[in-house]
Amino acid sequence: MQRMIPGPLKGALSFTGFVVNTIFWVIPLFLTALLKLILPIQFWRKGCDKVLNWLAGNWIAVNNLNLNLVGGTRWEVRGIEGVSTDAWYLVVANHQSWVDILVLQRIFHGKIPFLKFFLKKELIWVPVMGLAWWALDFPFMKRYSRTYLEQNPHLKGKDIEITRKACKKFETVPVSIMNFMEGTRFTLGKHRKQNSPYKHLLRPKSGGIAFVLAAMGAQLNGIVDVTIAYPRGVGSFWDLICGRIHEIRVEVKLVPIAEEIRGDYFNDQAFRQRFQAWINAHWAAKDAQLDLLLSSTLSN
Repeated sequence: MQRMIPGPLKGALSFTGFVVNTIFWVIPLFLTALLKLILPIQFWRKGCDKVLNWLAGNWIAVNNLNLNLVGGTRWEVRGIEGVSTDAWYLVVANHQSWVDILVLQRIFHGKIPFLKFFLKKELIWVPVMGLAWWALDFPFMKRYSRTYLEQNPHLKGKDIEITRKACKKFETVPVSIMNFMEGTRFTLGKHRKQNSPYKHLLRPKSGGIAFVLAAMGAQLNGIVDVTIAYPRGVGSFWDLICGRIHEIRVEVKLVPIAEEIRGDYFNDQAFRQRFQAWINAHWAAKDAQLDLLLSSTLSN
């Protein structure tokens, strides 16, 4: 039956479903967020947090159902058995398309805590979304540039301290912090411009993951490393809901946070070099894994 529906019509119906689902859940989410903001009482806010996480979880669940109804995509996910909803994780992944976010939400829903991103502190003032991010406890961070710190040395380390305070609420509530280490989506143009040494990846940025480890390293149980592959070509969100992304392969690995990657990345030059070497070696292994996932003979 699904094959009889033209792709554009399927996409239009699916897109309508995404819009209706978002409106349906966002209204009670904003109302609950306002209640959380208006009454700054600890037990009240904890109750609001449970409602907000329930609403966000249901939004993702219905989006996943939508994707299942669209059909046309073969999913192959390996290695996800070792994760838990009761742990604290840093989730890292390669980035090729906005579809990656839907992939991550689909495979991890009900498997690990709700995915959250570190956001710049200024983004809290973004209309509507700032309130939603605050309500859902997305951690806001304050970053000072190297030039600014040279001019204001008394602020050295202050950004990490501010972010640690922002993460204080996660001491008792498990969380998954998401980081796309390339910092942007992969394209051949960006790959050539960077002169990337990797076949399928851009150069990784170590500062972001180092910042998360500095702010939350003691709480984190491990790094969930995700490699996403589109063997028949990377597509857009529209391609996905039209059923034109025919196969998605995902490899998940739980990486322990070893002592060798715990340290002061921002003030210890020797540690920074060791950390960057570890990141580069990890990224080379991911590149090789991605090469394998893209192989047409992997599951045939």
